Amino acid sequence: MVSKTLQRKITEQPSRYNHLERMSVGELLQHINDEDRLVAEAVNKTLPQIEALVEAIEPRMKRGGRLFYVGAGTSGRLGVLDASELPPTFGVSEEWVVGIIAGGDQALRHSIEKAEDVAEYGWRDLEAFHPKADDVVIGIAASGTTPYVIGAIEQAKEHGLLTGCITSNPDTPLAAVADYPIETIVGPEFVTGSSRMKSGTAQKMVLNMISTSLMIRMGRVRGNRMVKMQLKNAKLVDRGTRMLQEFLGLDYAEAQRRLLDAGSVDRALSAEHVMDMIEDSDC
Repeated sequence: MVSKTLQRKITEQPSRYNHLERMSVGELLQHINDEDRLVAEAVNKTLPQIEALVEAIEPRMKRGGRLFYVGAGTSGRLGVLDASELPPTFGVSEEWVVGIIAGGDQALRHSIEKAEDVAEYGWRDLEAFHPKADDVVIGIAASGTTPYVIGAIEQAKEHGLLTGCITSNPDTPLAAVADYPIETIVGPEFVTGSSRMKSGTAQKMVLNMISTSLMIRMGRVRGNRMVKMQLKNAKLVDRGTRMLQEFLGLDYAEAQRRLLDAGSVDRALSAEHVMDMIEDSDC
């Protein structure tokens, strides 16, 4: 029997479209795109909640706190993805923002869906990182009912940590326990119940907003440039070289030499007057 709770979930309501198997490829793509247009509107409505969460996280991170994302399935993978992109993009430690997924790293490639059903496992996985008072935990669950995520948020609050959440349903158990709930109500999925679609897109957008805003506020961007990015490959070395060319008026070879000697754009632009010039520019 389907529970009443399940029936109330917007993420489980029937798609606005039917007989998908009869549609042409063009029709499928158009309708998926039409539904995706609704995501940005749903996220826009949550901007005040996202702002409040970011402003609450910032002072904690400046005191040495860390940010943890906790999720299961698609939600967990998106949290791990966002966290893993920050070190190369902004030159931060891998320990600064951490993604935790039910079932561990193996669940990134292989479905381990039952791992999300045990509430105690969420806090157990967080405890491995020895949480501290200034740490922040954001639970990610489209349904807002995932025991693994709810358990992690409940225990995090009991231990004095700041908590937030991202969900695609209103008035969920997860939102009820989080200090800063963010509810992106994107409506029924194109394929009924497939929250990897609009719900996942909304989660990705919100995570990008949270982490990018925090990195900027933490001084990891100058002007609009990722001056602390890690020089992990030829593309990033080339990007950094062109930054130095633009800011210092150097030829390519000299700019690249300075970049590689310094190890980052930020260090190569260590002179205070150069940094002021970048901050005041419109580029």
